[in-house]
Amino acid sequence: MKGGKNLKRRPSNPANGRSKRLSAIHDDSFFEATEQKRRRKFDNDEEIKSSDDSDSDSDSEKEAEEKEEEIEETPAEKRKRLADAFLEKLRAKERETEENEESEEEGEGRREREGERDTLIAKILQQDQLEESGRVRRALASRVQKPEASEGFRFLVKHRQPVTCVALSEDDSRGFSSSKDGAIVHWDVETGKAEKYLWPSDEVLKAHGLKDPQGRAKKQSKQVLALAVSSDGRYLASGGLDRHVHLWDVRTRQHLQAFPGHKGPVSCLTFRQGTAELFSGSFDRSIKIWNAEDRTYISTLFGHQSEVLTIDSLRKERVLTVGRDRTMHLWKVPEESQLVFRAPASSLECCCFINNDDFFSGSDDGNVELWNALRKKPVHIVKNAHVSCSENKSDQNNLEGISNGHKENEAQNSSRNGSAALSWVSSVAVCRSSDLAASGAGNGLVRLWAIENESKGLRPLFELHLDGFVNSLAFAKSGKFLIAGVAQEPRLGRWERAASAKNGVALHPLKLS
Repeated sequence: MKGGKNLKRRPSNPANGRSKRLSAIHDDSFFEATEQKRRRKFDNDEEIKSSDDSDSDSDSEKEAEEKEEEIEETPAEKRKRLADAFLEKLRAKERETEENEESEEEGEGRREREGERDTLIAKILQQDQLEESGRVRRALASRVQKPEASEGFRFLVKHRQPVTCVALSEDDSRGFSSSKDGAIVHWDVETGKAEKYLWPSDEVLKAHGLKDPQGRAKKQSKQVLALAVSSDGRYLASGGLDRHVHLWDVRTRQHLQAFPGHKGPVSCLTFRQGTAELFSGSFDRSIKIWNAEDRTYISTLFGHQSEVLTIDSLRKERVLTVGRDRTMHLWKVPEESQLVFRAPASSLECCCFINNDDFFSGSDDGNVELWNALRKKPVHIVKNAHVSCSENKSDQNNLEGISNGHKENEAQNSSRNGSAALSWVSSVAVCRSSDLAASGAGNGLVRLWAIENESKGLRPLFELHLDGFVNSLAFAKSGKFLIAGVAQEPRLGRWERAASAKNGVALHPLKLS
């Protein structure tokens, strides 16, 4: 079969065929270029590491992880580190005192002294904790010496418009003040050096949360009525006629956030001690709670029937407020409850905490009151605490105290000379965790008060002369000085004007025995 012969194939050597194909590939210019690219790629790659190199890499990774763990410190670890540093500082201070007293000590005696030192430090820390919580009151009032005639208020900062509020930092080194022209000033207590906060543009304010004016207003008013500074000194809060709560960075003096929500002017602000929790009171009769750290809204408290005028808080989650409805409210935030205290026959203007259960207030009839959480009426009332300078001197010195609040205030004498606005107690303050208090009005006097044991009464101490309306007061935590925001007009209106007064921040030193 001829066709079959053609179908037969000659056996071939596979090695020879493979070599021919490889030679053909090598001769092809396309494959040669690909090989060069592949070679170049492998040449640029890193060398393959041995097992020893991998061990070193793992060690370096562990070191990096350890560094990250060291950097990422938990809040508990941070608190422990700060506490250890504070203890070491106290120990070093005690050690220096002992070294000055005795230069050489035996080994056993030194160990005993170190044990005594640690016991003393523990007592100091326990006392500080009790004072901070309000369970123990420092006896400062008995140590305050009578100021000499040459001593008086000295002005630290001057404002163009009436001062509405002052606030002090936790360490008493810096202060803040605001006025009706919208100025917010940051000043040093020792030197009086002042730096002004600059309001950002409207575009920046809107980007930070500012809402458009409501009602007939066409432009936002920057008039500031209230200030509050956080315990850590990082945040400053301001509020006023624009119905917003503004948050500022104290370190850079930059505007951070504008919290909308209030339907009326923001009249008062306070930070809860040791936290970033912020409380704001407004003419819309509500109290709102904010978080400055997260810059968020938390909740709203309702209960007042008129404008909220003053607000205060301590470390505990309780808020004290006063309104034009002649009531004072103690808000227990976690329990979502409130206690209502009613003024006997006057409208309360201002209030502040003495401790968690005792309060101090001032009213528009010139009286100051002492309250307790267990009683609906004042425990003690001092009548005519701030009488007008035009009144009889005998009436001015005769401060009638009413204990237990059983008696109602007598009607004001119709023949009284001068405006009633001058005798309004517009501001009160208590030195934290102590028995020293102060009250201010427009009669040219700031009065210091001693709070008696178990808050049974108020005893007048000294009169500090200051011309003008004392719209805000703040004690140094150490009790060594008193700050007053004084103005020619009251904080919330223009019912009276003291033309001879200055608009500014005044400081009065207090000598302690």
